[in-house]
Amino acid sequence: MNGLSSLTQRLDSTIITTTLDDVLNWSRENSLWYFTFGLACCAIEMMQAGGPRSDLDRLGMAPRATPRQSDLMFVAGTVTYKMATRVKLLYEQMAEPRYVISMGSCSNCGGLFTPGYSVLKGIDQVIPVDVYVPGCPPRPEALLEGIFKLRDKVKNERYLRKPLPEQSADHGLHQVSFIRDFSKDAYPVRPGIGQE
Repeated sequence: MNGLSSLTQRLDSTIITTTLDDVLNWSRENSLWYFTFGLACCAIEMMQAGGPRSDLDRLGMAPRATPRQSDLMFVAGTVTYKMATRVKLLYEQMAEPRYVISMGSCSNCGGLFTPGYSVLKGIDQVIPVDVYVPGCPPRPEALLEGIFKLRDKVKNERYLRKPLPEQSADHGLHQVSFIRDFSKDAYPVRPGIGQE
């Protein structure tokens, strides 16, 4: 009996039991490759998050210049209607599973430029958004908080046994994470010049 208990003690420190979903989610959560899509001033803060102070590399994140190698898209800055078609095209070129973080007030809801005729009133009108990061522009720490929210979402997904669309409770809609109870109503639309 003594030999069996010592064998059990040695095996307990070397054997891990888990599910295949958990292993895949762990590897996917720790290797998010992001597609940099900076359109305006929020892109400076996105670049700062990848810099030495915030260092996204320590989270296993690597910037990619092509959507075909990326599984995360940062949309940072003002999106015009003309640019929205390109954003959708690049999103569709990304491999599944793919995620989107909308960064800054302009990409969330149009922000300061909402009265403009050419400004899209939120990137979620074109592509599904997983996490909204508020601010004008949001600090790199806010972007890191959004990344951690996305990592929590990736960790809890069932990658191998996804339900069929008709069996899904959310009917194909993405679960959206808001940071600090951000809502689009926080930025009321004010009339522009000559629109009083």
